[in-house]
Amino acid sequence: MIDHLGISVSDFEKSKAFYDKAMAPLGASLLYMVPEEYTGGAKVGGYGRERPVFWMSAGKEKPKDRQHVAFTARSRAEVDAFHAAALAAGGRDNGGPGLRPHYHPNYYGAFVFDPDGNNVEAVCHDPE
Repeated sequence: MIDHLGISVSDFEKSKAFYDKAMAPLGASLLYMVPEEYTGGAKVGGYGRERPVFWMSAGKEKPKDRQHVAFTARSRAEVDAFHAAALAAGGRDNGGPGLRPHYHPNYYGAFVFDPDGNNVEAVCHDPE
């Protein structure tokens, strides 16, 4: 049902460095930067595998409300690699890789806080 979503970040370059590393294990990367003449001079970029689905835009100040976004991992190993890469990129742990059977028996996820404190997750729903 969701085609794409976006978040506002306080420091675009810092967030870009974080997401560049955190998304790589999921097979995603920055695919498009919107030309600034269409954004009023703000930096706006979209990440994805085949097309941009997760967008970041530079805000003038630190976002007051934290967001939660979960990215689909194609395997449990991708979840593990996402978590390690996100921590190495400066993310803060918010729940290491593991099963979350209270959601369903095969829910395998990992959570980190990005530079603005957004709760970012990678999740695989497939059995081991």
